Amino acid sequence: MGTGSSTTNNPVVLGAKMALDQFKYEVANELNIDTSAIQNGYWGYMTSRDCGAVGGNMVRRMIQLAEEQLLSQYQSGRQPSVGTPYKQQVAQDLSQYTQMNRPQ
Repeated sequence: MGTGSSTTNNPVVLGAKMALDQFKYEVANELNIDTSAIQNGYWGYMTSRDCGAVGGNMVRRMIQLAEEQLLSQYQSGRQPSVGTPYKQQVAQDLSQYTQMNRPQ
């Protein structure tokens, strides 16, 4: 997507946009894709094949990470939080922490 187009695809976690952009360049470099045509974050001069390869590998790695986190939660006995929005999960974690650490 060009930098000048309007978008409704906003990251859920504040500050994630910069991390995702950095991740995009890391994946492109690992795939040996020439990123010299990218100007000011605009990928419109890249081929669709290259952009698709970068996006596909990003998604593949994010799914792998999510699976690993869910498995880790399951193995530790914690209920995995599938489908729970980030802010709600943070509130739940904070509530559980304060309940566990209340003075008796």
